Amino acid sequence: MYRKQVRRRRAVLIGLIVLGFLLLTFTFGSGSGGAGGALGTVLDPVTNGASRALKPARDLVNWFDETLEARGERDQLQRELEEARGLAIAGQVALEDNRQLRKLVNLEEAGRIPDSYDPVTVNVTGRSPTVWFTTVSVNAGSSDGVAINDPVISGDGLVGRISSVSGSGSVVSLISDTSSAVSARILPGGAQGVVRAKVGDPETLVLEFLDETRNVSAGQTVVTSGWRGEGLSSLYPRGIPIGEISRAPIDEREAIQSVELRPFADLRNLDTLQVLTGGNRG
Repeated sequence: MYRKQVRRRRAVLIGLIVLGFLLLTFTFGSGSGGAGGALGTVLDPVTNGASRALKPARDLVNWFDETLEARGERDQLQRELEEARGLAIAGQVALEDNRQLRKLVNLEEAGRIPDSYDPVTVNVTGRSPTVWFTTVSVNAGSSDGVAINDPVISGDGLVGRISSVSGSGSVVSLISDTSSAVSARILPGGAQGVVRAKVGDPETLVLEFLDETRNVSAGQTVVTSGWRGEGLSSLYPRGIPIGEISRAPIDEREAIQSVELRPFADLRNLDTLQVLTGGNRG
């Protein structure tokens, strides 16, 4: 008797489930009219209760979807920002390189570089490890025609000379090095002397041993003299700008025959340079 009751209850339950599926199918297939509407009225409380019960789960799923989407957008924006920043930096570098190259071209067009020289454009790859700014390394060497004592210039003027060479690189001794000595003359006027580094002050040069101290004043330009004589010649061609006289007190000119000058080239921030290879040093 008990088993029959259990079987009947199971059959009724299965029937109700099947009927429920059929009614749901009929409801969604026939819209809101007729039996579908009536069934909807009966099932609304159940449906609303289930919807409220499942709302936290739906909200959690939506939160994950929105979070992942926001992260994707953030990563995309970050990539675009990095790309834009890289392009901006590359553009700035190109503009600065172009500016320096134009200045070098202007120096050549102004007749400052004799035709006998073959300029090799180089980039600075290393700097002096001390605060005295005495040397820089460049990315051209003997395989590019660079040799020891070749003059080195920037778009602003004289920088130094090649003091060491390898196959693919070189070291430039700057005019701020205490071992440097450049024969020079003052414009206008033509007074001549030797430009050396000022001990203890790497940003100041000194023009010593002037053969004429009259008519020398601050603001005058100093250029290489490019002397030749008795089988010898200056390391530097004639007329390369060196700097501007910044201090020329009368007492010092008369006592030790020297004036101070500020180099045109920014020796602290050298980047694009030219090595003057070949030539006859005249």
